[in-house]
Amino acid sequence: MNQDQPNITQKVSGSRHAGIFAGLAAGLVLALAGDAYLVVRSNNLNDQVAQSKQDAQTQISKLSDTTKDLLEQDRQQLAALSDDLTGKYETANLALQRTRLNAQKVSALLAARLAEQQKAVGDQLGQLKDSTSTATAKLNEDVSGVKTDVGAVRTDLSATRSDLERTSADLRRAIGDMGVLSGLIATNSKDLQSLRELGDRNYFEFDLKKGEMTKKVGNLTLTLKKSDPKRNRYTIAVLADDRLVEKKDKTINEPVQLYTSNSKQPYEIVVNQVKKDEVVGYLATPKMNVASR
Repeated sequence: MNQDQPNITQKVSGSRHAGIFAGLAAGLVLALAGDAYLVVRSNNLNDQVAQSKQDAQTQISKLSDTTKDLLEQDRQQLAALSDDLTGKYETANLALQRTRLNAQKVSALLAARLAEQQKAVGDQLGQLKDSTSTATAKLNEDVSGVKTDVGAVRTDLSATRSDLERTSADLRRAIGDMGVLSGLIATNSKDLQSLRELGDRNYFEFDLKKGEMTKKVGNLTLTLKKSDPKRNRYTIAVLADDRLVEKKDKTINEPVQLYTSNSKQPYEIVVNQVKKDEVVGYLATPKMNVASR
């Protein structure tokens, strides 16, 4: 038992060394394999980086060429625009110079015409002054003559007023058939003319015959019903405001009165002559018609 134990011990020790060696060998192989993988991986990365650099340089080169082309196009466009602006500026400057020259010519022409017109106006003013002086002298003469004529007219007016006053004194007033004091009564053509000249009322003469159905006098319609020359009496029918009124047995020069819707003062019919089947007279109406209330 004691002799066999060293052998067993040697065998176990040998086996242990062999296992360690084998493990070291396996580790070395793995390390070598890992280094090889890393080398290959590094080489691949280097190739990828180099390719990326090359691609980037290619893109940069293309971009640089494109930028140069664009810059060249812009430069050419700017040059063309500058040439166009220069041409337009020269054209505008030439037009401005022509305009200034024309304006100077027009200004000189206007100044000459203005001087001519001022001279003409001065001459006309001188002539007008002379004409005014002559006209003033003539006017003074005419005024003197007019003053003389006015004096004569005043004298004539005074005489006419006196005549009218005398005529008015001859005219008379009367109470109408409606109990209202009438205006001045005319008994003949001369008195009627005097009343017209006074201008207080409107006057419408009429010659009314029995054979006539109706006669329009002013805004009235008259119809002669009966006339009595011996007694100087008559009867007439009066149509006013669509209302028929009969004035019976009226006498010569009597104011026959009636009211209408457009006057506060009465209308007056005066007959100066009564003939057989005929009467002659006039209608007197207010000067201003005002609607009655």
